[in-house]
Amino acid sequence: MEQIKWVANKMVHTNCDHLSVMSVDEVQKAKHFHESFPMYNETPLVALNHLADFYHLGGIYVKDESYRFGLNAFKVLGGSFAMARHIAKQLGKDVGELDYQTFTSKELKKQLGEVTFFTATDGNHGRGVAWAARQLGQKAVVYMPKGTQQIRLENIQKEGATATIEEVNYDECVRLASAHANRTPGGVMVQDTAWEGYEEIPAWIMQGYGTMAMEAASQLGKKPTHIFVQAGVGSLAGAVQGYFSNLYPNEEITTVIVEASKADCLYKSAKAGDGNIRIVTGDMPTIMAGLACGEPNTISWEILKNNSSFFVSCPDWVAEKGMCMLGAPLKDDTRVISGESGAVSMGLLASIMEIEEMKSLKQALNLDEHSVILMFSTEGDTDPEHYRDVVWNHKMKLSF
Repeated sequence: MEQIKWVANKMVHTNCDHLSVMSVDEVQKAKHFHESFPMYNETPLVALNHLADFYHLGGIYVKDESYRFGLNAFKVLGGSFAMARHIAKQLGKDVGELDYQTFTSKELKKQLGEVTFFTATDGNHGRGVAWAARQLGQKAVVYMPKGTQQIRLENIQKEGATATIEEVNYDECVRLASAHANRTPGGVMVQDTAWEGYEEIPAWIMQGYGTMAMEAASQLGKKPTHIFVQAGVGSLAGAVQGYFSNLYPNEEITTVIVEASKADCLYKSAKAGDGNIRIVTGDMPTIMAGLACGEPNTISWEILKNNSSFFVSCPDWVAEKGMCMLGAPLKDDTRVISGESGAVSMGLLASIMEIEEMKSLKQALNLDEHSVILMFSTEGDTDPEHYRDVVWNHKMKLSF
């Protein structure tokens, strides 16, 4: 059976200019914007007290994003705020002038003209972009990689977007969307991965994700000792790492970056140790569709390589284990319905605490009764059939 792989961050630190992207002040702007939405509510921070006692840990806390705006995932936070900042820039306004009512008004659409928002997605990000475009009365075009589940496509189409599943991987879909955006009048690329020449909108998306991190920090009410956060291109991970590094600039938090083993570009980059990005190419057959990305976000990588503690590559069975544990908690701990990409950090923590072969990582992390662990369940059952197969029908690969 495929094993979990990990590496401590021993890369030489460089000037981290991009850390300011996730300053507390910048994230507050995003949170203020999201709070203006009539459907806004803080998503729950679930305390798994019985599980923490079972593992002899000080606390385990899971941010449950399945409640976000009725879209079953956190991704809408990034796309909506990036679109707001783009619009503000086009109109010569400060983003603080754009609340939900202004953002969705007919007057703003008249000022803005016809816009088509392009993106690539495994599902959650594209659904968020499509939803925000519909609120604006604008168009969205979404490209999805081969192997995408039909229900993810249909959820995006229900938001009024033009969406197709292409016979290429996620990173090729990004290039396809970018090419079409560049040659479409009024076309705007809204993508959470960054590359040279395309960094402004990805930075805004990361700031939008910061709303979730800011909520979690406030709800927790104390500094976590450990943060486990999953990564595809790394935008979420960089947003969480960046926000908490700015919130606690002189205090240590052990941050663990968690990836799917079939798309572990950040782990491979960290293992190489020279600070340069490594890319994973070809097919990426993993149930963690939201993490099946082989080319890191350049902004996020700079934040992660300078601030994160460990990088871990996880096979699919780790996500499956996390889905089951969150879906069937101990005693009266609150249930969390967590999808494949949302549950992998829980599966990893449990594996570290239970499996003898993971003892060295447990020791490296200094996990003990004083440890306060924060995790982010970034999606609910966005693929309901597979969720039931794992949690109800036990179609798993958990033999150690």
